[in-house]
Amino acid sequence: MKADKKQNKNNVYKLWGGRFEQEPAEVVNRFTNSLLIDSRLAIYDIKGSLAQVEGLLHAGVVDQSEYNRIKQGLHKIELEFKTKRFVLNEDDEDIHTAIEKRLHSLIGDTAYKLHTGRSRNDQVVTAFRLYLLDEIKQIISKLLDIQTALNSKATRYIEVPMPGFTHTQHAQPVLVSHHLLAYAEMFNRDIERLFHAYYAVSVMPLGSGALAGTPYNIDRNALAKLLKFKEISANSIDAVSDRDFAIDTVYAISVLMMHFSRLSEEIVLWSTDEFGFVSLPDAFTTGSSIMPQKKNPDVAELTRGKTGRVYGSLINLLTMMKGLPLAYDRDMQEDKPAVFDAVDTIKIVLDVWVQLIDGLKFNKDRLEKALSKGNLLATDIADYLVREGMPFRKAHELTGKIVLYAINHNLDVSSLDYETFKAFSPMFKPDIKHVLDVKASINSRAVSGGTAEKQVRIAIERLEKKIKHYGSLLKRL
Repeated sequence: MKADKKQNKNNVYKLWGGRFEQEPAEVVNRFTNSLLIDSRLAIYDIKGSLAQVEGLLHAGVVDQSEYNRIKQGLHKIELEFKTKRFVLNEDDEDIHTAIEKRLHSLIGDTAYKLHTGRSRNDQVVTAFRLYLLDEIKQIISKLLDIQTALNSKATRYIEVPMPGFTHTQHAQPVLVSHHLLAYAEMFNRDIERLFHAYYAVSVMPLGSGALAGTPYNIDRNALAKLLKFKEISANSIDAVSDRDFAIDTVYAISVLMMHFSRLSEEIVLWSTDEFGFVSLPDAFTTGSSIMPQKKNPDVAELTRGKTGRVYGSLINLLTMMKGLPLAYDRDMQEDKPAVFDAVDTIKIVLDVWVQLIDGLKFNKDRLEKALSKGNLLATDIADYLVREGMPFRKAHELTGKIVLYAINHNLDVSSLDYETFKAFSPMFKPDIKHVLDVKASINSRAVSGGTAEKQVRIAIERLEKKIKHYGSLLKRL
């Protein structure tokens, strides 16, 4: 048996052990075991090993016959994973151990040459990065589907107005489309963050060894090209101890979840009887075990709840890394549960929300009724006075008095007649009634980025171009 390999009495295959006189305690084996967690990295570990043996061949460490045997063995193991025939042994320390053990069972001691010039440190982080590269691309793709769904919904309700809110109070009228496209802008920023995370991940650490680099003449740039990394790590110590890429990824997911949580809160409010702005598809709601009339927005509520779970993953990673000396420390084994959970969470959130958005229906009658409350056109009155020559601060004060009058008489300012306005100021003319119209108010906000229908149509076209642009970038990754 090689000095750096060990077969103990319990038939547990170790990647280390020559200098130890005692086997690890059974409780230590259980405590340090990560097999069930990192088993999802199997295919990526094999990809890294295939690149590693390629480098060893060109460096003259293995001959062509050994290269062929190792490569064939790895492909056989890869097929076993893809067809779910690979048998995990709970005694194996991690998936990397399990794969090397299986390779040894297939090709004998030649398997031991695969680890030449490679530490488990750079082996693990290479597989981890390869996994994240695939996952980030999937997340971006799913988020582009969300953008498409939002744009479709915005197009459908392009002419439908609704109350806009600040402080959860009626503020000014806006188009439903304008409100929906606010989330599209958030998601555009999320896509940019995810692309940034992708490039942070796409740095190949293979060849860094445990921390000092490999003494073998391995062409790291060639391996990076083979594995489709954008670049190679510049410092071997940093390469094996860096988890910024994982933090960047989970940070991007956390902000994305925050945006979904805000959307969720609005859906919860809007679907109440008090608001009645939207109707949710039955397939995306649940009932009550005791109250037969209930239709609960559980998807939105669970999204809010899961947001905290993803935040926990981010804090987990930041706390794990905050006190670690260089280079690798075993604490970093705890990176994967946090990242895996965040990735799994955002993917199911994206899957469910693309269908929820597609099935979302706005109640035009309830929206119209809501527009007649809350003195939504008060700012338009102040703007009218400004156009007539009154300084804005005075116009604001006078309009406030008009609003108070309306409130005291159980009226909305939009229902006041010309004579009432004239009583407050001679600057009001009969055309004030043309100002007190929701559609006129909306279309007066025609500045770029405003809620005027013309601008919203431009925004819809711009989003469509953005989706195509991001889709094109995604294909080139």
